[in-house]
Amino acid sequence: MSDPVAVGAVVVAAFLLAGLVKGVVGMGLPTVAMGVLGLVMPTVEAAAILIVPSLVTNVWQLAAGPRFGPLARRLATMLAGVCVGTALGIEFMTGSAAKWAPLVLGATLVAYGIVGLVAPRFWGPRRHEPWLSPLIGAVTGALAGATGVFVVPLVPYVGSLGFTKDELIQALGLSFTVSTIALALALAAHGRFDPSLAGGSLLALFPALAGMYAGQALRDRLHPEAFRRWFFRGLIALGAYMVLRPLAG
Repeated sequence: MSDPVAVGAVVVAAFLLAGLVKGVVGMGLPTVAMGVLGLVMPTVEAAAILIVPSLVTNVWQLAAGPRFGPLARRLATMLAGVCVGTALGIEFMTGSAAKWAPLVLGATLVAYGIVGLVAPRFWGPRRHEPWLSPLIGAVTGALAGATGVFVVPLVPYVGSLGFTKDELIQALGLSFTVSTIALALALAAHGRFDPSLAGGSLLALFPALAGMYAGQALRDRLHPEAFRRWFFRGLIALGAYMVLRPLAG
């Protein structure tokens, strides 16, 4: 899509929808935004536009939690793995393999949708966290660098660590904040977060916040679990389309 007005309209719609989803279920902004934007622009540009809305909304989520210090210490090795993985994975999105990034993004959306519907839980004694956490972080970071989406396998893993509801929300906010910063630094290091894209990212913040506000207002009127199921089904459909579109020629 080359029409700037049409692209701008898609960006606004993508972040309104992504903010709405985050307002209702507490997550999903980067995933939805990348999925929609990936239909109309290169994945690396979509990832750059994602940075400011993702950072601001996740810092907001992080700041609202009760136990930042203990959570940061427990998740430190996983977050370090995210940073290393992102620095390595960004070569896929910005290098000669970039043409395949939309297909990998689509496959990631399908995988996340299936994981969300099936709701598998990682399990293991806490003594395994020293080696499992950095491994989960590295895999998540590699996928984030390649696709701009930082949810698999991080979200189900963090959800299995036995946090309370408030702690889990803050832990995901912390994880997504660090992931966004790592992605921003990796893009900047490769010259793919230039002033024009940074400006577009800043402007995208406003529809994202408007969508979040609307989602929070709707939360009490909707059945959250039913909404989550439809959200994951939608991700599967969107991801499948992204995978099949280039294969269909």
